[in-house]
Amino acid sequence: MCQNPQRSACSLMTPGLPPLFHQLANSTLLHTRAVGAVDVSLGISELLPAVAILPFMLYQLAGFGTLRYVVSNKVNWVLNLSILALIIASYAANHANDFRAERAFAGALVLIMAATVTYGILKLRTMQSEFDTRCPVQKEMDKEKKDKKKAKEHHEEEA
Repeated sequence: MCQNPQRSACSLMTPGLPPLFHQLANSTLLHTRAVGAVDVSLGISELLPAVAILPFMLYQLAGFGTLRYVVSNKVNWVLNLSILALIIASYAANHANDFRAERAFAGALVLIMAATVTYGILKLRTMQSEFDTRCPVQKEMDKEKKDKKKAKEHHEEEA
């Protein structure tokens, strides 16, 4: 890890810790601090958030996510790459101790994700209602089959 307190270009190459992750690692709420203990770099464990995000991004961009049912392929790529860029920018700003920029990136991230989720829920709800109007429910289909069968039996009895 970078030992330079100025956190020059090296800070941009290694993802910083999100504040919650860092708080959990160094929390005094969960355990008492040892005498003389200081916050230290967590080493390779700083990459844990990236390890969680990377497979999810690949899964989404490969087209296996729910978002592909709601938006076009281009919009899916733009949304996912912009979310990834905001996450990386937030990490880099946190690592560089630029907390205003981090707050701005995190705020934009939350707004984009909230708008995406809201749009997705509304769109999926609309798609479900359209599907329900085009395809009858199984109970209705069973009732129609029974009615046809009864009508056929009744017709055969008359003949």
